[in-house]
Amino acid sequence: MQKSNVTRPSGPAARRGLQISLAALSLVAALAATPVRAEYPAKIIKIVVPFASGGGTDIIARTLAQEISPDLGKSVIIENKPGAGTIIGTKTVATSEPDGYTLLLASFSHAVNPSLNDKLPFDPHKDFAAVSLIARSLNIVVVNPASKIKSIPDLIAEAKAKPAKLNYGTFGTGTSAHLAGELFKSMANVNLTTVSYRGAAPAITDLLGGQIDVIFTTVASAASLVGAGQLRALAVTTAERSPAFPDLPTVAEGGVPGYAAESWYGLYAPAKTPAPIIERLNKAVAKAVQSAAFKRLESNEGLIMVGSSPEALDRYVRDEEARWRELIKDANIKAE
Repeated sequence: MQKSNVTRPSGPAARRGLQISLAALSLVAALAATPVRAEYPAKIIKIVVPFASGGGTDIIARTLAQEISPDLGKSVIIENKPGAGTIIGTKTVATSEPDGYTLLLASFSHAVNPSLNDKLPFDPHKDFAAVSLIARSLNIVVVNPASKIKSIPDLIAEAKAKPAKLNYGTFGTGTSAHLAGELFKSMANVNLTTVSYRGAAPAITDLLGGQIDVIFTTVASAASLVGAGQLRALAVTTAERSPAFPDLPTVAEGGVPGYAAESWYGLYAPAKTPAPIIERLNKAVAKAVQSAAFKRLESNEGLIMVGSSPEALDRYVRDEEARWRELIKDANIKAE
């Protein structure tokens, strides 16, 4: 048999060449086995608002979309999906792909719905990934300017002197304004007759007309009327005084120690959304709440800007769930 004249390399150089070839093959195999992920975000992001357009939550969501869009480099749109006390819109996000392209602008209802509804079609914690607490907001206690009630002590004294004679207007079962009033009745130990309305506007109309005596309401619904002297503000419902109403005392200062009731706005993604996406969104929110647009909302909507970590939002909402659960049970409040 004729011998081959091909000389095969040997020694250290040959071994190094073999190692490089094997490494290259391994890298090619790894790249082939790993799906290519586009950098987030690669398309339009949608924020679901579980309320009709025009309300406080919708305004917050649209301002947020406007501010985070340039930072993220993609359009951010709003989809209003009202119904069933926010359950319809919230469920939409709970069942969406966890890819960061469908988000939820949640508010007070997210923390109280578990206590108002025996069976929710989602778990407010297991089915969602917290992104950031955007802001907290207050309610104000208002009366007709012709009323002899000029302060929270006056309101308490009048209510105790005439049990069940004073009418307290509320709107939306389980809303922050509703539960702020219920908390006041409980902590001040007074009996106010509850008159339910379908919204803030008809309740305020009756307050202006003298049909009811007092309302715990949102800043947006009453601030202009207070400024025009058509309503008298007695107090804010938060634990601290509001920069928007520095001269207004808190309900706690007015003789109900420990009283505090506030609403809030938080951003959520579906559970199992990758951590880098949550981090990217969180940073965008933190930057957005420092913007001039959000600063304007501080006075117009009675907001306190936050921009928290995901963990802080989760802790806050769990605390809110716990504090309202007992009141809802004691007052036998049920979803409409």
